Amino acid sequence: MERVILHSDLNNFYASVECLYNPSLRGKPIAVSGNPETRHGIVLAKNYAAKACGVATGNPLWLAKQKCPDIIFVPPHYELYIKYSETAREIYSEYTDQVEPYGLDECWLDVTGSSALFGDGPTIADKLRERVKSELGVTVSVGVSYNKIFAKLGSDIKKPDATTVIKRTRFKEIVWPLPVNDLLYVGKSTHKKLLNYKIKTIGDLARSDKHFMKYLLGQNGVMLWMFANGLDTSPVSNIGAKSLIKSIGNSTTSPRDLITDEDIKIILYVLCECVSSRMREYNFICSTVQIGIRDNELHSYERQGRLSYPNRTSKSLFNKAFELYKQHATGKPVRSLSVRACGLFLSEHEQLSFLPEISQIQRQEDLERTVDIIRSRFGHYSVGRGIMLTDKELSNINPKDEHIIHPDIFLRR
Repeated sequence: MERVILHSDLNNFYASVECLYNPSLRGKPIAVSGNPETRHGIVLAKNYAAKACGVATGNPLWLAKQKCPDIIFVPPHYELYIKYSETAREIYSEYTDQVEPYGLDECWLDVTGSSALFGDGPTIADKLRERVKSELGVTVSVGVSYNKIFAKLGSDIKKPDATTVIKRTRFKEIVWPLPVNDLLYVGKSTHKKLLNYKIKTIGDLARSDKHFMKYLLGQNGVMLWMFANGLDTSPVSNIGAKSLIKSIGNSTTSPRDLITDEDIKIILYVLCECVSSRMREYNFICSTVQIGIRDNELHSYERQGRLSYPNRTSKSLFNKAFELYKQHATGKPVRSLSVRACGLFLSEHEQLSFLPEISQIQRQEDLERTVDIIRSRFGHYSVGRGIMLTDKELSNINPKDEHIIHPDIFLRR
């Protein structure tokens, strides 16, 4: 049976949500920006009215103002974007259990097995568009195809509030004339290399020699060649796995009582790095951090707090964990500590972002992935934080082998 894959893309997502909460902005050119109070900063997102004036994501605010004198800058509200993103995914999950997020505003859906209940791919796509519009107040463009890559291209071809179908029998006439950098994973560096060899369109890439592409770009070149020729077979993740793991945590009993803040920091860093590494292993991010504290009189308590933006970096986990400790410390020496990441959800793909807080998290994530690789090759203690050098007794622990995962990863919801 031919697969039926949808790709949904919430149109001008951040700007659309801002207009919902401030109706006076509707119909006017607006841009979500990092710092609307000054001339510094950049455009993080814009609506169609601003785009029509030539305003682009990443433009400095002064340039956006020059292109569109009437533009209105508004600050981002991440908590609203997360709320609307989660609500949209709840709608998608009513049509299939195979929903794979790609950033906050995009998702792939495999509806191959849903046609008997809801109709064919274009019919389901139209139903999604109508429901998102009526229930959320924003619009979505949906691509329909037989693989993930072409479904995403479809959602980009016509905006806003449109359904675009790319069939196997017609993909060459629709896809091949498109610019090669419209293809997923063709970034600036790759695009520049392809242009050097006169590969300007997706069709040029598809007609290129596969072995030459491997020579030019390595395995990534082979992957892009297959994408261009409609040979993508990657599956859409199953949301049945979304809550298989309720939390990931780790704990340790210290070799001596922890008295100072520096003692606490060392142990928290060790635990947070272990939890963070395990989340990357399972492709999870978390929204909440929980700590457990047992003092030297064996009295125990737990406290938890939400992260400002869901992620899995050890830096974010530590900052929240230490903040919770300082808020609730009793002043008694601490014997054991635990850190647990809660509110988990799958995040196999993550888009680059101009939002400063998010891009900072993503840079930290890249750094920590590199540390994971170094430790896997040369051992856990081959690289570490400077604070670990201040107390060898406390830092010389690696509780990862005793990792606690709740419940078992293969348990079905």
